[in-house]
Amino acid sequence: MSRKIQRLLEAKPELALRAGVAWCNALQYTLYFMFTTGQLVQDGVTLYLLQSVDQMLLLATKERIDFLPHYDTLVKSGMYEYYASEGQNPLPFALAELVDNSLSATSQNTGVRSIQIKLLFDDSQGKPAVAVIDNGRGMTSKQLNNWAVYRLSKFTRQGDFESDHSGYVRPLPLPRSLNSDISYFGVGGKQAVFFVGQSARMISKPAESWDVHELVLSKEDFEKKEKNKEAIYSGYIRNRKPSDSTHITSDDERFLHNLILEERDKKSFTAVVITGVQPDHMQYLKNYFHLWTRQLAHIYHYYIHGPKGNETNAVTKDISPFNNIDIQISMFEKGKIPKIVNLREIKDDMQTLYINTAADSFEFKAHAEGEAVVEGVIRYHPFLYDKETYPDDPCFPSKLSDDDEEDCFIVEKGARGKRPIFDCFWNGRLIPYTTVEDFDWCAPPKKRGLAPIECYNRISGALFTNDKFQVSTNKLTFMDLELKLKDKNTLFTRIFNGQEQRMKIDREFALWLKDCHEKYDKQIKFTVFKGVTTRTDLPSKRMQSPWTVYAAIEWDGKTYKTGQLVKTIKTLPIFYGSIEKFFLYGDHDGDIFATGGEVQIALEPQALYAEMKTIPISKLDRTVSDKAVKKYIEDEMARLPDKLSVTWPEGDELLPNETRFAGTPIGALRIEILNKKGEAMQKLPGTSHGGSKKLLVELKVILHSPTGNKEVISHISQHGGKWPYWFKKMENLQKLGNYTLKLQVVLNESNADTYAGRPLPSKVFKFTIVEGKPEKFSVGLLELPFRVGVPFNIPLELQDEFGHATQLTTDIKPILEASGLTLQYEEVTTGAKCIIKGVTAKGCVNSCQGKSFNLKVTLPGLKEDTQIFKIRLQPGPPCQLKVKPDSEILKIENGTAFPFQVEVLDESGNITAQPKLIVHCKFSGASDLPVYSVDCSNAGTNILTGTVIHVQNIKKDQILKASIEIPSCKDVPPVEKIIKLLPSSRVARLQVLSMDGQKAIQIKHQDEISWVAGDIMRNLIFQMYDEGEREIHITPAVAEKIKVNWTPRINREQLIQGLLPDVKVPTSVKDVRYCLITYLDVHVSLESAFTVRPRPDEPKHIKCKLKGPNTLQVGEELQSEIDVMITDQYGNQVQTVTSACVNSLGVSGPGLDKSNLKISWQESTLTMRVKGIRFKPCVLGSKELCFAWREFSDFLRVNLTAGPPAKLQLVDWPELEKPVAVINGRELQKPIIVQLCDQWGNPSPEPNVKISLTKSNNLKIIPSNLQQKTDENGRANLGVISIHARRGEHFLQLKASYNKTMLDYPIIKLNVLPDPEKPVHLNVKYDKDACFPAGGTFPDFMVSVLSEDDNIIKNINPARISMKMWETQTSGTKIPMDVTTFSCSKVKDDKEDGFFYFRDKVVPERVGTYSIQFTFAMDKTNMLNSDQIVVEVVPNDPVRLLPDSLPATPAVSNVRTLASRTLVKDLYLHVMDEYNNHTGIDLVGRIIAKIKSPNEDDIEIPQFQGKVSTVEFPFDRGSAEIVSNLVLAENSPGRDSTEYILVFEPDLPALKKPLEPYCLSFMFYNDFKKQQQMATLTRERDQLSQSIGVYRNWFDITNQLVTEMKCQVKEAETRETHLKNELKKHQIELPQTNTLQYVDSLIKQKMLDQEGVMKQPRRTCTLPNYPKGNQDILGKIAHLAQIEDNEAAKVISWHLASDMDCVVTLTTEAARSIFDETQGRQQVLPLDSIYKKTLPDWNRPLPHLRNGKIFFRPIGNPVFARDLLTFPDNVEHCQTVFGMLLGDTIIIDNLDAANHYRKEVVKITHCPTLLTREGDRIRSNGKFGGLQNKAPPMDKLRGMVFGAPMPKLYSTLSGQIDLLQQYRAAVVKLDSVNKDLDLHLQSLNTPEMLKKKQELAEQEKSLKLIEQKLGMTPSDKVTESLLQPIMLDMSDTPIPPKRMRRDSVKKLYR
Repeated sequence: MSRKIQRLLEAKPELALRAGVAWCNALQYTLYFMFTTGQLVQDGVTLYLLQSVDQMLLLATKERIDFLPHYDTLVKSGMYEYYASEGQNPLPFALAELVDNSLSATSQNTGVRSIQIKLLFDDSQGKPAVAVIDNGRGMTSKQLNNWAVYRLSKFTRQGDFESDHSGYVRPLPLPRSLNSDISYFGVGGKQAVFFVGQSARMISKPAESWDVHELVLSKEDFEKKEKNKEAIYSGYIRNRKPSDSTHITSDDERFLHNLILEERDKKSFTAVVITGVQPDHMQYLKNYFHLWTRQLAHIYHYYIHGPKGNETNAVTKDISPFNNIDIQISMFEKGKIPKIVNLREIKDDMQTLYINTAADSFEFKAHAEGEAVVEGVIRYHPFLYDKETYPDDPCFPSKLSDDDEEDCFIVEKGARGKRPIFDCFWNGRLIPYTTVEDFDWCAPPKKRGLAPIECYNRISGALFTNDKFQVSTNKLTFMDLELKLKDKNTLFTRIFNGQEQRMKIDREFALWLKDCHEKYDKQIKFTVFKGVTTRTDLPSKRMQSPWTVYAAIEWDGKTYKTGQLVKTIKTLPIFYGSIEKFFLYGDHDGDIFATGGEVQIALEPQALYAEMKTIPISKLDRTVSDKAVKKYIEDEMARLPDKLSVTWPEGDELLPNETRFAGTPIGALRIEILNKKGEAMQKLPGTSHGGSKKLLVELKVILHSPTGNKEVISHISQHGGKWPYWFKKMENLQKLGNYTLKLQVVLNESNADTYAGRPLPSKVFKFTIVEGKPEKFSVGLLELPFRVGVPFNIPLELQDEFGHATQLTTDIKPILEASGLTLQYEEVTTGAKCIIKGVTAKGCVNSCQGKSFNLKVTLPGLKEDTQIFKIRLQPGPPCQLKVKPDSEILKIENGTAFPFQVEVLDESGNITAQPKLIVHCKFSGASDLPVYSVDCSNAGTNILTGTVIHVQNIKKDQILKASIEIPSCKDVPPVEKIIKLLPSSRVARLQVLSMDGQKAIQIKHQDEISWVAGDIMRNLIFQMYDEGEREIHITPAVAEKIKVNWTPRINREQLIQGLLPDVKVPTSVKDVRYCLITYLDVHVSLESAFTVRPRPDEPKHIKCKLKGPNTLQVGEELQSEIDVMITDQYGNQVQTVTSACVNSLGVSGPGLDKSNLKISWQESTLTMRVKGIRFKPCVLGSKELCFAWREFSDFLRVNLTAGPPAKLQLVDWPELEKPVAVINGRELQKPIIVQLCDQWGNPSPEPNVKISLTKSNNLKIIPSNLQQKTDENGRANLGVISIHARRGEHFLQLKASYNKTMLDYPIIKLNVLPDPEKPVHLNVKYDKDACFPAGGTFPDFMVSVLSEDDNIIKNINPARISMKMWETQTSGTKIPMDVTTFSCSKVKDDKEDGFFYFRDKVVPERVGTYSIQFTFAMDKTNMLNSDQIVVEVVPNDPVRLLPDSLPATPAVSNVRTLASRTLVKDLYLHVMDEYNNHTGIDLVGRIIAKIKSPNEDDIEIPQFQGKVSTVEFPFDRGSAEIVSNLVLAENSPGRDSTEYILVFEPDLPALKKPLEPYCLSFMFYNDFKKQQQMATLTRERDQLSQSIGVYRNWFDITNQLVTEMKCQVKEAETRETHLKNELKKHQIELPQTNTLQYVDSLIKQKMLDQEGVMKQPRRTCTLPNYPKGNQDILGKIAHLAQIEDNEAAKVISWHLASDMDCVVTLTTEAARSIFDETQGRQQVLPLDSIYKKTLPDWNRPLPHLRNGKIFFRPIGNPVFARDLLTFPDNVEHCQTVFGMLLGDTIIIDNLDAANHYRKEVVKITHCPTLLTREGDRIRSNGKFGGLQNKAPPMDKLRGMVFGAPMPKLYSTLSGQIDLLQQYRAAVVKLDSVNKDLDLHLQSLNTPEMLKKKQELAEQEKSLKLIEQKLGMTPSDKVTESLLQPIMLDMSDTPIPPKRMRRDSVKKLYR
């Protein structure tokens, strides 16, 4: 203020006085105002001294103002910066800003970079909050202050604000720019915080500080400061001790106590705690947890997985520094299991999907303006057979936009759709809202390019920019990326094998895309269209048509046509055949490119396989040649059987077409089957298509008879191991005729004589058998019947001794004899047939059936001359007729029939019969008389009768005449009789009457009578009349013929009086009684009928009827209606009731709810209807309802079922309140069975209700998709599931809905225990302070395998653990291909169980950084790796002095020219160890150079310049620099053309052992010209020496490799022979050919046999075992042992019944843990608490054996019970357990034997407990008997019994399978090493190798000539040239396929 006044006085003095006065007045007033108001003028405030407020300024003035931004700039910054794009919620990108800060903070961490995002949504711990915590370097209070400043970027923090940093340093370039330098602008963190919530609490602690710094920024605080007019952008940083949360007093922030408590063990950290979370953000974080965590995994994909990304399909993962980034997200909600996910474990983020579905990649780099660099990668996703592999985004699937019209044709972009190609990353972090569609060189071309247009839509890509490209402050978009990249000055280069190549990027990309298409896209061109067909061979009718047929295809550059020979791959078996046609599904026309398809082939050789096979085209072998297929077919044909070889070892040979007598034997036959090669064979050749079929030889002897060929002999012979095909001698051929003996080869199973349409070999012998002389005869077939007086013939059959028919050669007269008969014959015929003709017999036979006679035939002169046979002689033909009665006149009554007895006789008086023997009787004398006839064909006699003879109106007797004759036998005379006919007196009419008092009412025929139901009709009478209407008196005989149908019992007495039985009227009105009275005798049938219809009686009952189902649910009304009907006593509905009866009806029943009961009258049916039946909740089942009307009642049963499903219940499941213990990766002990229940808990049988099983997010179950529908009982069985989760409590939740209503469901709590047998980590211990000198030995490495429970896994095969070592590359931690692998060392005496040692492993000989990693092979595919150990190999002790690079051999002279005298220039000498590593950097001294002569006698030694003999050079830090030229003196002494040695001797006082000097030979010349020539030759010599050294080194390695490979072949042969001999010991013979196929089939068969043995039923223990969540848990006692004998198992299990459920543990701690988990319900037994000195000796003999002597002979087979036990695992521990439990308990057969044994044992010693196999027990105190000492049956033990071990056959098969698998591996390895050796030997003889050898010989020859010219001593060894690596172009030289052993490894290290 004073300066202003001074300037005013100087400028205008006239105003100064006035201003001074005003100023004094104003100042006086201001001071008065300040003192009275208490306000002071502060710094920075402009004070105006005015006379009045509105006065005019005399001069211009300046006013200082502050314009700080409103706090909304900070609070609402996130609202305007984060916006949604393409449907994506920006909340994950806001969280990413906080992760960016954490990545930058942890960039300097050497260990794990831990970043945690915690969503604290547990209401019980306070209001919702989000916390981001990292273990980075932390912030000091000054740095925390800088963080709070808005837009204070890292570039400006060194300016106006105080900072701990010296300034921003740009990080070094890294692959993909993964430098973690992504916390950039000083904006994102604040924006993200206030976008998520309303307040942020920053808590941080740097490593160098003991205090924690805490800063709070909140909207509420800003508003409060504004209200109080305080400085908005100011506050306080709280500095406190770690874990001190006393300042947290608000209940809304109770969760902070736990967060702050976690600070205790952290060296440095930063935590951002956001409170006041927006409700919509909180809902999004909860509901879309999987979505936004997946987006974060996409954003930080390459930070998490490294530059190459998450290559889940890679064989070995890169070991990179990015593997230590651990980003974990957890969400905590009240009452729920926390959701925890690690971003590294997410496998479905888009970058992972892109990487793992790509087949190849195209890497490039773009250089833009300045230092802007973009690394790019394009990946190709091929089309595989039938689908595109381009991944779709699971969260945002590609689809057509909604605004596209339905009828609009959309051109799809193929696999990629409308998505752009490139995702864009800035400093390795995704910029989500920026993508690049394409570049000009990778966009689809307008014209057809090298690759099809669809290939351009199968690419995806990523761009990785450095920080020279601008991004928005929220990192959502790039500002200038696409503009810069598409600038014409941007240079694109391709990255190939890690090197940049400048070439035309568009051409390179097109060629790469074409190569990908050809190499990876699986497409086939179908050509030569043949039509469309239907394939009926397919099972699915839908797939049978249409199929397009083609005759050729083009695939992979080859053409396959019809008829072409092919071979298949990946089929079982392998097929060889010719192509028939190609099939492509669909209706196509012409040539087409497609994937898939099938080919039909005819199997070759067709003579062997007559069948077609249709296989996928992809299974054709594209590498096989036609020559190989043809050779296979020819070899198969030559192995087929061709002919038979027949020999006759025992004679009796059968010659072709031989004639033999009957009975002549045919000798034994020996047969061999020969193929075309003449080799004997017993089965068809084995094929790759299946097992070979055995061959049999079938022998058939065929008799050729007129009726056809007949097999008389048929045998089949099979070939045995020790016998050939053999047929025994045949002696039973006695039949006459032509024969054929045929030998035919047939198949074993089908007996087919052809195979594949080709006949198998056969051989045929034809011969004839003839008859001998007659020796006996037999009577031939006689022609029946034999009748009295009728001639017949007797044929005789003459036979030789074998019964063959022969001819009668002599004249013999037969003699015929039979008792009781007279026999005659006419003649006897001779010749081929001998017949006695015209034989007649006469005599009495007594029966028309005939009589048997013994007929004796004698032929005198034969050896057996007599034959007796029976004949049955029947009566002869009819001759006369006999009729009875014999009188001539017969009397009969009118209306009756008369019977005649007739007999037909032959000539001997025998009754005879013959066909059609009919006897007729004709009456005459009246009209309409009947004709009688009777058949006598069967017996010859019969009764001749017929219908009655009835003459109308007969009044008196009438005479008739009867004539009896046989019409068919005219020779038999007729018989006549006289008939007298009398009048008839039979009943003719029947009449029924009903008596009503004295009045009789006639009941006519078919009348209907109404009567009361159930009543009786009485007083019914009847009357009968004859033909003359005369009443017939009813006699008892007549009464017997009267029948009624209404009663089975008739009172005959009443019938005689004319009374009928009473009629019982039916009780039902629906029943009508039909009454019938009949009279029936042999002459007449009379009847009279009437009908009785009942009518209802008076009311007597009520009847209930249910219309519809009788089932109703609890709480619901019965849907059916109940009708109540009033009936009489018989149940007939009374028709007289009215609606008034409704009032008298009542309904009752147990539990009946009458609130809705309704009763109504049904006029149409005269019934009462009841509705509204409902029951209150009660016991389900059948319910009885009582209906009462007046004094009548009726009952009705209904079925009460459960109500509709309302909740779910688990069946047979433990208490749900307690967690179920289960081991990670194991199955639950019980299946999950769910029952539907109604709201009252009753099981509801509702079918087809879908039950689903849900789980917590961090729980994995297998099978994963568990959904089942309920069965007809309302029950669903979800089966047994396996659990995979981290240790702790998890839950399973059952859900179901019924009628769109969710049912109450139970929650299963699971206590997941770690798997003690699952390896998860390798622990490596070694001396970390050890030094690693080159070529030395490593310290001992001790490796152990840790399980999930952090315990050491024991009993591991050491061969599964290996040690790998490689030199660390700068590109990352990826394991290179050429790693060195070490195996585990042999175990020493001091070994610890579970630890594996790697001792005396050699340190590499080359100095550098090496990585060591230990690997455990969990199985064939999965490896468990330890953390990499990085070691620095340091140089060894100094040994020699060597130059940096070998100088050329100098050639000098002593002339004036300096260059000619220069020995060396710019020479750098270094101290080396024995492996040529630089060492001795701490050495200081000097180097003395001098010249020596190889000849010690030579005194003429050249001198250095200055005529001195030595020159010194300083030596420092292990090196000496000879920068100045070392030259000879002008005119120096020395002999011309002489070799001298320049010696550099080190003088190093610090070394105890002197170093070897470096010597350099040189040539000295006196002549300049000669010196120049020699210098040229010297250079040539040096070059040749180096080249020869490289060549010799190469050939040495090659020869060593050949030697090693031969050793491998020898080892493989020895192994194969050994295993083959072992298989022979197991009776397994192996064929010489097709060994692998045979072994594979044998292994398969053995495995099937083994599986069959496993499936055989055997005794098992059904007691559930306790989960082995700890390796100290052995299991329950019932599962520790097995017993083979059933009876012993039963009695021992019963004896130990109280201990069977006990869990055995190794330690008391494990037992206590089980005790606590089960709350004391589980009994446990720790082994460390057993006193083992009292345990029995398992080798102790039985008590009756003492000191090797038997005291008595026991009975009953006693044996210790413990000796019957077998232990599958933990034998020593099990012996301890059962030694304690069983002691010396003995098993014996029965109780008698046990008592005998005890009685004898107690005489000498104490007797232990005895158990009998029958189930009895004698205790050690002698007590037995009672139920407590008797074992129950096996089924009463409820499965609590020891299981039976696997049968011995199982272990035998297991051993055989193991041997076969080892043998197969040995054969494969032998074949492999032989092939490798052959290939390598072939490579040694290639023209290139021969050329190399020739070049070496020429170079050696040239070297020798040059050395002779130089005058130097020739040397065969070129050692000096190998001291330093010399690069030689060996690109054309074959590289050895195997790595060298130890020597080669050493060379690589050097």
